[in-house]
Amino acid sequence: MRNFSTILVTGGAGFIGSNLINYLFGQGGFEGRIVNVDALTYAGNPESTAEVLTAHGGKRYFFEKADICDRPAIEAAFEKYHPDAVVHLAAESHVDRSILGPEAFIKTNVMGTFTLLDVARTAWKGREDVLFHHVSTDEVYGSLGDSGFFSEETPYDPRSPYSASKAGSDHLVMAYHHTYGLPVTLSNCSNNYGPYQFPEKLLPLMILNMLSGKPLPFYGDGKNIRDWLYVEDHNSALWTIMRKGEVGRDYNIGGENEWENIRLLSRLIEIVAEETGADPETYRSLITYVKDRPGHDRRYAIDCSRIKSELGWRQAHSFDEGLRDTVRWYLTNPGWCERVRSGEYRSWLDRNYGAR
Repeated sequence: MRNFSTILVTGGAGFIGSNLINYLFGQGGFEGRIVNVDALTYAGNPESTAEVLTAHGGKRYFFEKADICDRPAIEAAFEKYHPDAVVHLAAESHVDRSILGPEAFIKTNVMGTFTLLDVARTAWKGREDVLFHHVSTDEVYGSLGDSGFFSEETPYDPRSPYSASKAGSDHLVMAYHHTYGLPVTLSNCSNNYGPYQFPEKLLPLMILNMLSGKPLPFYGDGKNIRDWLYVEDHNSALWTIMRKGEVGRDYNIGGENEWENIRLLSRLIEIVAEETGADPETYRSLITYVKDRPGHDRRYAIDCSRIKSELGWRQAHSFDEGLRDTVRWYLTNPGWCERVRSGEYRSWLDRNYGAR
Protein backbone atom coordinates (compact mmCIF):
# COMPACT_ATOMS: atom_id res chain seq x y z
CA MET A 1 0.00 0.00 0.00
CA ARG A 2 1.50 3.33 -1.08
CA ASN A 3 1.34 6.45 1.04
CA PHE A 4 1.84 9.97 -0.28
CA SER A 5 2.66 13.22 1.48
CA THR A 6 1.85 15.67 -1.35
CA ILE A 7 -0.37 14.99 -4.35
CA LEU A 8 -0.33 17.36 -7.32
CA VAL A 9 -3.68 17.25 -9.15
CA THR A 10 -3.79 18.78 -12.62
CA GLY A 11 -7.19 20.02 -13.70
CA GLY A 12 -8.39 20.11 -10.11
CA ALA A 13 -10.88 22.88 -10.85
CA GLY A 14 -12.65 20.75 -13.44
CA PHE A 15 -15.45 18.25 -13.00
CA ILE A 16 -13.61 15.05 -12.08
CA GLY A 17 -10.66 16.88 -10.52
CA SER A 18 -12.72 18.95 -8.09
CA ASN A 19 -14.70 15.87 -7.10
CA LEU A 20 -11.44 13.98 -6.57
CA ILE A 21 -10.06 16.68 -4.28
CA ASN A 22 -13.29 16.75 -2.28
CA TYR A 23 -13.21 12.94 -2.09
CA LEU A 24 -9.58 12.72 -0.94
CA PHE A 25 -10.11 15.19 1.88
CA GLY A 26 -13.35 13.43 2.82
CA GLN A 27 -14.12 9.77 2.28
CA GLY A 28 -10.67 9.01 0.90
CA GLY A 29 -9.07 9.82 4.23
CA PHE A 30 -5.96 11.37 2.69
CA GLU A 31 -3.94 13.13 5.40
CA GLY A 32 -1.30 14.93 3.34
CA ARG A 33 -1.28 18.00 1.10
CA ILE A 34 -2.97 18.55 -2.24
CA VAL A 35 -1.76 21.04 -4.83
CA ASN A 36 -4.38 21.94 -7.46
CA VAL A 37 -2.79 23.06 -10.73
CA ASP A 38 -5.34 24.41 -13.19
CA ALA A 39 -5.28 26.93 -16.03
CA LEU A 40 -8.90 27.94 -15.32
CA THR A 41 -10.13 27.64 -18.87
CA TYR A 42 -13.86 27.88 -19.55
CA ALA A 43 -14.70 24.60 -17.75
CA GLY A 44 -12.47 25.16 -14.70
CA ASN A 45 -14.16 26.51 -11.61
CA PRO A 46 -12.31 26.68 -8.27
CA GLU A 47 -15.63 27.39 -6.55
CA SER A 48 -16.20 23.63 -6.81
CA THR A 49 -13.58 23.14 -4.06
CA ALA A 50 -14.79 26.03 -1.88
CA GLU A 51 -15.31 23.86 1.20
CA VAL A 52 -11.82 22.42 0.90
CA LEU A 53 -10.38 25.92 0.57
CA THR A 54 -12.19 27.04 3.72
CA ALA A 55 -11.10 24.01 5.73
CA HIS A 56 -7.57 23.48 4.44
CA GLY A 57 -6.48 26.48 2.36
CA GLY A 58 -2.86 27.48 3.02
CA LYS A 59 -2.33 24.45 5.26
CA ARG A 60 -3.08 21.27 3.33
CA TYR A 61 -4.66 22.66 0.16
CA PHE A 62 -2.90 24.93 -2.33
CA PHE A 63 -3.95 26.34 -5.70
CA GLU A 64 -1.63 27.26 -8.54
CA LYS A 65 -3.04 28.84 -11.70
CA ALA A 66 -0.87 27.39 -14.46
CA ASP A 67 -1.11 25.87 -17.92
CA ILE A 68 0.33 22.36 -18.05
CA CYS A 69 2.11 23.33 -21.29
CA ASP A 70 4.03 26.05 -19.42
CA ARG A 71 7.17 24.17 -18.41
CA PRO A 72 8.64 26.89 -16.15
CA ALA A 73 5.35 27.10 -14.23
CA ILE A 74 5.17 23.33 -13.78
CA GLU A 75 8.82 23.18 -12.74
CA ALA A 76 8.15 25.94 -10.21
CA ALA A 77 5.23 23.96 -8.74
CA PHE A 78 7.44 20.89 -8.34
CA GLU A 79 10.20 22.94 -6.75
CA LYS A 80 7.80 24.68 -4.37
CA TYR A 81 5.75 21.71 -3.17
CA HIS A 82 7.91 18.62 -3.91
CA PRO A 83 4.98 16.32 -4.78
CA ASP A 84 5.49 12.58 -4.55
CA ALA A 85 2.41 11.84 -6.67
CA VAL A 86 0.75 13.40 -9.71
CA VAL A 87 -2.83 12.75 -10.77
CA HIS A 88 -3.08 14.05 -14.31
CA LEU A 89 -6.65 15.06 -15.15
CA ALA A 90 -6.13 18.35 -17.00
CA ALA A 91 -7.42 17.95 -20.56
CA GLU A 92 -9.59 19.35 -23.26
CA SER A 93 -12.39 16.82 -23.15
CA HIS A 94 -15.43 17.71 -25.27
CA VAL A 95 -15.71 15.80 -28.54
CA ASP A 96 -17.78 18.48 -30.31
CA ARG A 97 -15.22 21.15 -29.48
CA SER A 98 -12.43 18.92 -30.78
CA ILE A 99 -14.21 18.62 -34.12
CA LEU A 100 -14.56 22.39 -34.40
CA GLY A 101 -11.08 23.24 -33.08
CA PRO A 102 -8.67 20.29 -32.81
CA GLU A 103 -5.48 22.31 -32.25
CA ALA A 104 -6.21 23.07 -28.60
CA PHE A 105 -6.71 19.35 -27.94
CA ILE A 106 -3.37 18.40 -29.43
CA LYS A 107 -1.61 21.15 -27.51
CA THR A 108 -3.14 20.46 -24.10
CA ASN A 109 -3.62 16.71 -24.21
CA VAL A 110 -0.42 15.72 -25.98
CA MET A 111 2.10 18.52 -25.36
CA GLY A 112 0.75 19.21 -21.87
CA THR A 113 1.11 15.58 -20.90
CA PHE A 114 4.63 15.50 -22.33
CA THR A 115 5.57 18.57 -20.28
CA LEU A 116 4.27 17.03 -17.05
CA LEU A 117 5.99 13.72 -17.70
CA ASP A 118 9.31 15.34 -18.49
CA VAL A 119 9.23 17.66 -15.49
CA ALA A 120 8.32 14.74 -13.22
CA ARG A 121 11.13 12.60 -14.68
CA THR A 122 13.65 15.36 -14.06
CA ALA A 123 12.39 16.29 -10.59
CA TRP A 124 12.12 12.72 -9.32
CA LYS A 125 15.47 11.58 -10.80
CA GLY A 126 14.87 7.84 -10.76
CA ARG A 127 12.98 7.70 -7.45
CA GLU A 128 10.74 4.66 -6.99
CA ASP A 129 8.63 6.03 -4.10
CA VAL A 130 6.66 8.33 -6.41
CA LEU A 131 3.79 7.87 -8.85
CA PHE A 132 2.43 9.54 -11.98
CA HIS A 133 -1.18 8.50 -12.51
CA HIS A 134 -2.70 9.40 -15.87
CA VAL A 135 -6.48 9.56 -16.30
CA SER A 136 -7.80 8.73 -19.76
CA THR A 137 -11.00 7.71 -21.52
CA ASP A 138 -12.63 4.66 -23.07
CA GLU A 139 -13.00 6.67 -26.28
CA VAL A 140 -9.42 5.75 -27.24
CA TYR A 141 -10.73 2.27 -28.08
CA GLY A 142 -13.08 3.48 -30.80
CA SER A 143 -16.58 2.10 -31.26
CA LEU A 144 -18.11 -1.25 -30.28
CA GLY A 145 -20.78 -3.23 -32.11
CA ASP A 146 -23.87 -4.61 -30.42
CA SER A 147 -21.84 -6.96 -28.23
CA GLY A 148 -18.49 -7.14 -26.49
CA PHE A 149 -16.61 -4.88 -24.11
CA PHE A 150 -13.45 -2.78 -24.06
CA SER A 151 -10.70 -4.44 -22.03
CA GLU A 152 -7.17 -3.31 -21.29
CA GLU A 153 -6.04 -5.45 -24.26
CA THR A 154 -8.40 -3.79 -26.77
CA PRO A 155 -6.36 -2.12 -29.55
CA TYR A 156 -6.62 1.65 -29.70
CA ASP A 157 -8.82 2.95 -32.52
CA PRO A 158 -9.67 6.63 -31.80
CA ARG A 159 -12.29 8.24 -34.04
CA SER A 160 -12.23 11.95 -33.08
CA PRO A 161 -9.50 14.56 -32.56
CA TYR A 162 -10.29 14.37 -28.83
CA SER A 163 -9.88 10.61 -28.55
CA ALA A 164 -6.81 10.68 -30.80
CA SER A 165 -5.17 13.26 -28.55
CA LYS A 166 -5.93 11.16 -25.48
CA ALA A 167 -4.57 8.05 -27.18
CA GLY A 168 -1.36 9.94 -27.91
CA SER A 169 -1.05 11.02 -24.28
CA ASP A 170 -1.62 7.44 -23.08
CA HIS A 171 1.20 6.19 -25.29
CA LEU A 172 3.52 8.92 -24.01
CA VAL A 173 2.83 7.92 -20.40
CA MET A 174 3.68 4.29 -21.05
CA ALA A 175 6.71 5.26 -23.14
CA TYR A 176 8.10 7.29 -20.23
CA HIS A 177 7.66 4.26 -18.00
CA HIS A 178 9.38 1.84 -20.37
CA THR A 179 12.09 4.24 -21.56
CA TYR A 180 12.95 6.14 -18.38
CA GLY A 181 11.56 3.93 -15.63
CA LEU A 182 9.08 6.61 -14.50
CA PRO A 183 6.62 4.97 -12.06
CA VAL A 184 3.24 5.33 -13.74
CA THR A 185 -0.27 3.92 -13.64
CA LEU A 186 -2.99 4.62 -16.19
CA SER A 187 -6.77 4.36 -16.17
CA ASN A 188 -9.41 4.56 -18.90
CA CYS A 189 -12.88 5.38 -17.68
CA SER A 190 -16.39 5.40 -19.12
CA ASN A 191 -18.74 8.42 -19.13
CA ASN A 192 -18.70 10.20 -15.78
CA TYR A 193 -21.70 11.98 -14.28
CA GLY A 194 -22.38 13.75 -11.00
CA PRO A 195 -22.07 17.16 -9.29
CA TYR A 196 -19.97 20.06 -10.62
CA GLN A 197 -20.05 18.94 -14.27
CA PHE A 198 -19.84 21.74 -16.82
CA PRO A 199 -23.21 22.18 -18.57
CA GLU A 200 -21.95 21.37 -22.07
CA LYS A 201 -22.08 17.67 -21.14
CA LEU A 202 -25.20 15.59 -21.73
CA LEU A 203 -26.76 15.18 -18.28
CA PRO A 204 -26.32 18.71 -16.86
CA LEU A 205 -27.24 20.19 -20.25
CA MET A 206 -30.50 18.24 -20.34
CA ILE A 207 -31.33 18.93 -16.68
CA LEU A 208 -30.79 22.68 -16.99
CA ASN A 209 -32.55 22.90 -20.36
CA MET A 210 -35.59 21.17 -18.85
CA LEU A 211 -35.69 23.67 -16.00
CA SER A 212 -35.42 26.55 -18.48
CA GLY A 213 -37.93 25.14 -20.99
CA LYS A 214 -35.26 24.96 -23.70
CA PRO A 215 -34.98 22.27 -26.40
CA LEU A 216 -33.34 18.97 -25.47
CA PRO A 217 -31.04 18.40 -28.49
CA PHE A 218 -30.36 14.80 -29.42
CA TYR A 219 -27.93 13.52 -32.04
CA GLY A 220 -29.13 11.15 -34.75
CA ASP A 221 -31.63 8.51 -33.64
CA GLY A 222 -30.65 8.68 -29.95
CA LYS A 223 -29.63 5.02 -29.90
CA ASN A 224 -25.93 5.56 -29.19
CA ILE A 225 -24.98 3.58 -26.08
CA ARG A 226 -22.73 4.72 -23.26
CA ASP A 227 -21.55 3.15 -20.00
CA TRP A 228 -22.19 5.59 -17.13
CA LEU A 229 -19.92 5.89 -14.08
CA TYR A 230 -20.79 7.97 -11.03
CA VAL A 231 -17.92 10.38 -10.38
CA GLU A 232 -17.52 9.37 -6.74
CA ASP A 233 -17.10 5.74 -7.80
CA HIS A 234 -14.54 6.86 -10.36
CA ASN A 235 -12.56 8.72 -7.72
CA SER A 236 -12.63 5.79 -5.31
CA ALA A 237 -11.17 3.73 -8.17
CA LEU A 238 -8.44 6.30 -8.84
CA TRP A 239 -7.47 6.33 -5.17
CA THR A 240 -7.42 2.53 -5.12
CA ILE A 241 -5.13 2.41 -8.16
CA MET A 242 -2.81 5.04 -6.71
CA ARG A 243 -2.38 3.13 -3.47
CA LYS A 244 -2.49 -0.46 -4.69
CA GLY A 245 -2.10 -0.56 -8.48
CA GLU A 246 0.87 -2.22 -10.15
CA VAL A 247 3.35 0.25 -11.61
CA GLY A 248 3.30 0.22 -15.40
CA ARG A 249 -0.19 -1.29 -15.50
CA ASP A 250 -3.41 0.15 -16.91
CA TYR A 251 -6.88 -0.29 -15.47
CA ASN A 252 -10.30 0.18 -17.03
CA ILE A 253 -12.93 1.81 -14.80
CA GLY A 254 -16.57 1.36 -15.76
CA GLY A 255 -19.98 1.84 -14.25
CA GLU A 256 -21.38 -1.34 -15.84
CA ASN A 257 -24.43 0.76 -16.71
CA GLU A 258 -25.12 0.65 -20.44
CA TRP A 259 -27.88 2.97 -21.59
CA GLU A 260 -29.12 4.10 -24.98
CA ASN A 261 -29.08 7.89 -24.94
CA ILE A 262 -32.81 8.10 -25.63
CA ARG A 263 -33.63 5.66 -22.79
CA LEU A 264 -31.35 7.63 -20.49
CA LEU A 265 -33.11 10.87 -21.37
CA SER A 266 -36.49 9.25 -20.74
CA ARG A 267 -35.41 8.16 -17.25
CA LEU A 268 -33.83 11.55 -16.58
CA ILE A 269 -37.10 13.26 -17.53
CA GLU A 270 -38.99 11.04 -15.10
CA ILE A 271 -36.63 11.85 -12.23
CA VAL A 272 -36.58 15.62 -12.89
CA ALA A 273 -40.40 15.58 -13.09
CA GLU A 274 -40.64 13.65 -9.82
CA GLU A 275 -38.25 16.02 -8.06
CA THR A 276 -39.90 19.21 -9.38
CA GLY A 277 -43.55 18.10 -9.44
CA ALA A 278 -43.77 18.88 -13.16
CA ASP A 279 -45.61 16.94 -15.85
CA PRO A 280 -43.03 14.71 -17.58
CA GLU A 281 -44.81 15.19 -20.92
CA THR A 282 -43.90 18.87 -20.76
CA TYR A 283 -40.24 17.88 -20.76
CA ARG A 284 -40.69 15.16 -23.39
CA SER A 285 -42.14 17.74 -25.78
CA LEU A 286 -38.77 19.55 -25.67
CA ILE A 287 -36.83 16.64 -27.26
CA THR A 288 -35.35 17.83 -30.55
CA TYR A 289 -33.39 15.55 -32.88
CA VAL A 290 -30.45 17.15 -34.66
CA LYS A 291 -28.01 15.94 -37.33
CA ASP A 292 -25.54 13.41 -35.96
CA ARG A 293 -22.01 14.63 -35.34
CA PRO A 294 -19.15 13.34 -37.54
CA GLY A 295 -17.50 10.11 -36.35
CA HIS A 296 -20.07 9.56 -33.58
CA ASP A 297 -19.12 6.26 -31.92
CA ARG A 298 -22.11 3.94 -31.62
CA ARG A 299 -21.40 2.09 -28.39
CA TYR A 300 -18.95 2.11 -25.49
CA ALA A 301 -18.90 -0.54 -22.77
CA ILE A 302 -16.15 -1.23 -20.25
CA ASP A 303 -14.90 -4.54 -18.89
CA CYS A 304 -13.58 -3.50 -15.47
CA SER A 305 -12.86 -7.00 -14.17
CA ARG A 306 -9.12 -6.29 -13.79
CA ILE A 307 -9.49 -3.55 -11.18
CA LYS A 308 -12.14 -5.62 -9.40
CA SER A 309 -10.19 -8.88 -9.28
CA GLU A 310 -6.71 -7.46 -8.72
CA LEU A 311 -7.41 -4.44 -6.49
CA GLY A 312 -10.78 -5.26 -4.93
CA TRP A 313 -12.58 -2.14 -6.15
CA ARG A 314 -16.37 -2.03 -6.53
CA GLN A 315 -18.89 0.63 -7.49
CA ALA A 316 -20.82 1.87 -4.46
CA HIS A 317 -23.74 3.55 -6.25
CA SER A 318 -26.52 2.13 -8.37
CA PHE A 319 -27.20 4.10 -11.54
CA ASP A 320 -30.66 5.21 -10.45
CA GLU A 321 -29.30 6.36 -7.08
CA GLY A 322 -26.46 8.29 -8.69
CA LEU A 323 -28.73 9.82 -11.32
CA ARG A 324 -31.23 11.02 -8.71
CA ASP A 325 -28.47 12.45 -6.52
CA THR A 326 -27.10 14.27 -9.58
CA VAL A 327 -30.50 15.77 -10.42
CA ARG A 328 -30.97 16.89 -6.82
CA TRP A 329 -27.54 18.54 -6.80
CA TYR A 330 -28.32 20.63 -9.88
CA LEU A 331 -31.75 21.52 -8.54
CA THR A 332 -30.30 22.74 -5.24
CA ASN A 333 -27.31 24.59 -6.72
CA PRO A 334 -28.81 26.96 -9.30
CA GLY A 335 -26.37 29.72 -8.34
CA TRP A 336 -23.35 27.57 -9.19
CA CYS A 337 -24.90 26.62 -12.52
CA GLU A 338 -25.70 30.20 -13.45
CA ARG A 339 -22.29 31.52 -12.43
CA VAL A 340 -20.52 28.82 -14.43
CA ARG A 341 -22.57 29.42 -17.55
CA SER A 342 -22.20 33.19 -17.33
CA GLY A 343 -18.57 33.29 -16.22
CA GLU A 344 -19.54 35.09 -13.01
CA TYR A 345 -17.59 32.59 -10.91
CA ARG A 346 -14.51 34.63 -11.79
CA SER A 347 -15.62 37.26 -9.29
CA TRP A 348 -15.59 34.48 -6.69
CA LEU A 349 -12.09 33.64 -7.90
CA ASP A 350 -10.95 37.23 -7.44
CA ARG A 351 -12.34 37.36 -3.89
CA ASN A 352 -10.69 34.11 -2.81
CA TYR A 353 -7.47 34.02 -4.81
CA GLY A 354 -6.98 37.64 -5.86
CA ALA A 355 -7.36 38.98 -9.38
CA ARG A 356 -5.28 36.99 -11.88
